[in-house]
Amino acid sequence: MTDYYEILGVPRDATQDQIKKAYRKLARELHPDVAGDEGADRFKDVTRAYEVLGTAEKRQAYDMGTDPSAPGGGQAGGFGFQDIFETFFGGGQAQRGPVPRTRRGQDALLRLDIDLAEAAFGARKEVTIDTARVCSTCGGACTRPGTSVQTCVVCQGRGSVQRVARSFLGQVMTTQPCAACQGHGTTIPEPCVDCAGEGRVRTRQTISIDVPAGVDTGTRIKLSGQGEVGPAGGPAGDLYVEIRERKHAVFVRRGDDLHCTLEVPMTAAALGTTIELETLDGPRDVTFPAGTQPGDVVTLADLGVGHLHVGGRGDLAVHVDVRVPHDLDDEQSELLRRLAALRGEERPEAKIAAAHPSVFSRLKDKFSGR
Repeated sequence: MTDYYEILGVPRDATQDQIKKAYRKLARELHPDVAGDEGADRFKDVTRAYEVLGTAEKRQAYDMGTDPSAPGGGQAGGFGFQDIFETFFGGGQAQRGPVPRTRRGQDALLRLDIDLAEAAFGARKEVTIDTARVCSTCGGACTRPGTSVQTCVVCQGRGSVQRVARSFLGQVMTTQPCAACQGHGTTIPEPCVDCAGEGRVRTRQTISIDVPAGVDTGTRIKLSGQGEVGPAGGPAGDLYVEIRERKHAVFVRRGDDLHCTLEVPMTAAALGTTIELETLDGPRDVTFPAGTQPGDVVTLADLGVGHLHVGGRGDLAVHVDVRVPHDLDDEQSELLRRLAALRGEERPEAKIAAAHPSVFSRLKDKFSGR
């Protein structure tokens, strides 16, 4: 647009009296009767500038980026400076309208420690959480009972205000959230005393959680709508419960299978035996056949952890650790010498065998596909 302030030779913050004086001075100097034809064009420009800046309403429109004296209201082709600004910078909040007070609440995360048996069979747990719930006094309205929100007198309910600022481009009109109502378009003259105008209050609540069989450390259970209630009574977020399984004194879990190690006396391993083992399902008999070797595994089917969301259970793998006596008395030593003689093992020939892996090494090899 044409810079009318420059034409009149006045600053942009000039008063209306200063503009009038500047116009009268230039008009006397440039009037055709004084300056002739040479000053006619400048006289027309000065007169046009004064027609805009000499009227408060037209001057305000001009400062906001519109030339009232130009064809189409100063917007060339119906597209003014404000439209250009909005095209490049998004148009601000004025296009979106006021920001709603009611918003969805945040999701919450809770960590829950459980035992191996609870992971294997599932359990119902009660937990206490600190969260936000709808204010019972105002029901989420944010106002004192009997009152209501009021339209903001500053932005007239738009939620935003327009301001004119100077930049290297000249006068730039910007749209900013209204500071009086924080962009909501409404104010709360009398907020609820219990929630301080939030529409929600902090509270401690106990809820029940159904933990399904088969969960493991890191499993997350989603409880829809059990998170925090949003501002102004908005919809609640979700609650996520992250499981952490405590270590068991006897059993080691690998997937849905359980593993443990039983020490078996050398004689029992040689002759075969049955040992009672306390499992998650109660006592069970574990039978070792004659000639059981160190590292052998006896599998008890369906005594492991339940499969998550499907039927069935994993297995219980019992690993054998043959215990060799080291505190033999004379009689026991003599008996073993006689047994060695009978078996021709008094001076046995050494046989080189592959290194015997440990229980956990074999488990690692199994899961790595070796």
